[in-house]
Amino acid sequence: MTLQRTSAYATTTGVAIPKQAGAPAREAVGGAGPVVRDLRDRAGRTPRRLFFAEGDLVVVSGLPGSGKTTLIKRAVAAPRLDSQDARDRWADRMPRLLPYAVYRPLVRLAHFAGLRRALRSGASVVVHDCGTQTWVRRWLAREAARRGKGLHLLLLDVDKTTALAGMRERGRGVSRYAFARHRRAVRRLVGDAERGRIPAGCASAVLLDRDAVDTLQGITFGG
Repeated sequence: MTLQRTSAYATTTGVAIPKQAGAPAREAVGGAGPVVRDLRDRAGRTPRRLFFAEGDLVVVSGLPGSGKTTLIKRAVAAPRLDSQDARDRWADRMPRLLPYAVYRPLVRLAHFAGLRRALRSGASVVVHDCGTQTWVRRWLAREAARRGKGLHLLLLDVDKTTALAGMRERGRGVSRYAFARHRRAVRRLVGDAERGRIPAGCASAVLLDRDAVDTLQGITFGG
């Protein structure tokens, strides 16, 4: 396992690309064996685009309010599965005063049904994952292995204050218990990645701070 903090990177075939002056416009994620790429604290040298192999799967994890949904909507043209989209669609159908907790099981069922269809299509997929449900990553890892492709994690390392402010800006929130549970799960994922460990079945993990998230404009497959 390799932890990379420099601007050198490898293509999906493992060919080394030399370091470049300034911010690289694009960075390919892949190579031989699992790898951790640390794009935090790059002082304006974060790549604007990340490239993955055609057919790969990408999971975006981080605290509620860390910017996962905003990043996915801005940067992803490939099929994307975000549970927040499913929640918004169901909210439009439900009576305004009906609590979300009442129809939450239907939202989750719709989200995972859509995810299953997308995975079975064989297309590249980007998935919003809260980080607390390890069975989702195991499912995605099995699916990636079945099609002979890679599963990659984008880990948004955003502090508690920034995440809470992000939720307030969107007019959303989670319970104190749920937020603490998310925080423990994400902290564990980030800590493992910093030590060069990523979940079984993953080909890579990419660590992003808030500046890197704001800089990143594209998550692309193939090319």
